[in-house]
Amino acid sequence: MSLFLNPIVWSVILLMGLSIARMNVVLALLCAALVAGMGSGLDLQSTLSAFGGGLGGGANIALSYALLGAFAVAIARSGITEWLAARIIARLGRTPAPDQLRLIRTLLLMVLLAAAIMSQNLVPIHIAFIPILVPPLLEVMHQLRLDRRLAACVLTFGLITPYMVLPVGFGSIFLHTQLGPSLAKAGLAIPKGELPLAMLLPAAGMVVGLILAFIRYRKPRDYRPVALPGEEKHAPLSLRNVIVAAIALAAALALQLYSDSIILGALVGFMVFTAGGVVPWRESQDAFTQGVKMMSLIGFIMIAANGYAAVVGASGQVPLLVESVTSGLQSPPVAAALLLLLGLFVTLGIGSSFSTIPIITTLYVPLCLALGFSPLATAALVGSAAALGDAGSPASDSTLGPTAGLNADGQHDHIRDTVIPTFFHYNLPLIAAGWLAAMVL
Repeated sequence: MSLFLNPIVWSVILLMGLSIARMNVVLALLCAALVAGMGSGLDLQSTLSAFGGGLGGGANIALSYALLGAFAVAIARSGITEWLAARIIARLGRTPAPDQLRLIRTLLLMVLLAAAIMSQNLVPIHIAFIPILVPPLLEVMHQLRLDRRLAACVLTFGLITPYMVLPVGFGSIFLHTQLGPSLAKAGLAIPKGELPLAMLLPAAGMVVGLILAFIRYRKPRDYRPVALPGEEKHAPLSLRNVIVAAIALAAALALQLYSDSIILGALVGFMVFTAGGVVPWRESQDAFTQGVKMMSLIGFIMIAANGYAAVVGASGQVPLLVESVTSGLQSPPVAAALLLLLGLFVTLGIGSSFSTIPIITTLYVPLCLALGFSPLATAALVGSAAALGDAGSPASDSTLGPTAGLNADGQHDHIRDTVIPTFFHYNLPLIAAGWLAAMVL
């Protein structure tokens, strides 16, 4: 089957096209799933059955997002968010110098970058920190005239790059639980200590993308004054509120690390706010509903993305796609470029680099070995192909997470302000760096 006749290719093109045209991403994923399934020869019932069977895989993260939204609203009602923003804004002065504004903007972005990096390894909570940390800082970003597209690029960089090279936390899962065993299963065993070395050059491509984002979005951008859900009913900041908030945050973090459950951590954190009187019991239903509304779209996208991934798996078209592109190839440079582009297409639709590795490894490894790629070059190629699309996918948690925080006041579009900027600033440098790694390792 020709590359351009493969239904997976058309389904991903349709998904991206509909998303850019401002169709709801959930509906776009459903349309793309129908094209992928029925275009592969599945009937309507089988396609819908596969889609429905995959929905359960996203239910856990959807409920996690809903509870994190409620937790974020409870924090806002404590008065801490306004206090934090007011303190930073007060330090800016009435007429801050341009150099001072640039310094504070840079420091704020470095805080977001550090938090995103640590969320992958030191405190492995992944995107759970974003709905809690970012919304209180939106008023500060407004005062600083910070382009939120740059903030989205910074957060996405911190969510992706660490797992590519640091073998701890989520990096351990990506390198040692997914990439290494998948390569070994396909007949290419690589020592654990060498896997991060294989991914160093691709990670350098991500660094280049981050630098380009700082250059591209360095100019000020204006937003409306920020109004967050829950702030209209916030309690006056008091010592009690601070103590309750500290206990709630500590309890949420400790329980998540202990149980590996965002759901339990956010639930207990919200209940601490209620028990401490920051969110009165009679208003807890309203606060919870506000939080769920704030995060509901993100949750539904994650659920629909799992349904789409199930249809792609049931279609059986990914092996045919790889075969149609690589059949008869004798040139390693051309093969490396095509394999990276295929990985980009697969991950853009599925939305998860972790889920992409098992799909592509069994297909890529024999071809790479036949073309004479070294073990490290093969690992770099597979790892890069999987990571491609994690930035820039409408259904990736690496883009949905930043949007969840930056769009808390409704002024940050998921597609135009997160997906498109991260796609161009990270996928293009990563393709170049992944290709270079395959050539030189």
